[in-house]
Amino acid sequence: MIPFKPITLSDKKEITTYTLSSNSRNCDFSFANMCSWRFLYDSEYAIIDDTLLIRFYIEDRRPAYMIPLGNGSLEKMINLLDDDARSMGHTLCLLGITPEAKNQLEKILPGKFRFIPERDYFDYIYLRSDLAYLVGKKYQPKRNHINRFRQEYDNYRYTPLTLDIIPQCLELETKWCKENNCSDNEDLLNERRSMTYALQHFEELGIMGGAIWVGGEIVAFTFGAPITHDTFGVHVEKADTDIEGAYAVINQEFAQHIPEQYIYINREEDLGIPGLRKAKLSYHPTILLEKNVAILHHV
Repeated sequence: MIPFKPITLSDKKEITTYTLSSNSRNCDFSFANMCSWRFLYDSEYAIIDDTLLIRFYIEDRRPAYMIPLGNGSLEKMINLLDDDARSMGHTLCLLGITPEAKNQLEKILPGKFRFIPERDYFDYIYLRSDLAYLVGKKYQPKRNHINRFRQEYDNYRYTPLTLDIIPQCLELETKWCKENNCSDNEDLLNERRSMTYALQHFEELGIMGGAIWVGGEIVAFTFGAPITHDTFGVHVEKADTDIEGAYAVINQEFAQHIPEQYIYINREEDLGIPGLRKAKLSYHPTILLEKNVAILHHV
């Protein structure tokens, strides 16, 4: 039996020992994501042979797993996860399998996994410098959009996310939810619950964020957390839809304030939402990170 235990705030140091030092830029390895979404997925972890194992549950309480991270034998870890899944009456299912992870699995168990790409869950990864400075012809429309905002709201200001402004961020989220009918959308309700938890525990989670003010009111806010040593994940971005350009401005301002050690910014998936896909593609990702479901088949 693998000694899985629920992921809690107190596990941050142990888990990030493995995630921050890895090369997996997958947003699902952000500790802030794991912890703030645990209510939905019952996410758990275990450390075996200096290797991090992550288990969570999807539809009908089916167990699913992430690719193991660490220094132990990957083949041994996959066998352990396979035994764990089969003990619950399921075949082994790994989610978020990137091309690099796919190659690792094929190397140890050639032809044993069936890989299913999930386009709606591909991660959009950008160079931090691209989002921060929007240099070049391809970003001209973005610069125009931001310039119009700055001309109209020349008194705007950017501030870092701090404890004292979280209530105003939540007020903006409440307004956003009313305009987007959150009460009728289970996905948006879950997002709101995760976001609220993250904001209430942002110091413990190691979250960084920022807000755009017009006068004395917050019109946009965003936050995220490190995924690896060189990749920062932006987990939430909300803006007043009545303020044209607010999304573009918070995007650029936050990118400028993320520490320069982070070469890449992962802005997560588009969930197959056409408008979101169009918006994320319009920022010209450096990497569209493929993610697959991997199902182990026994012959």
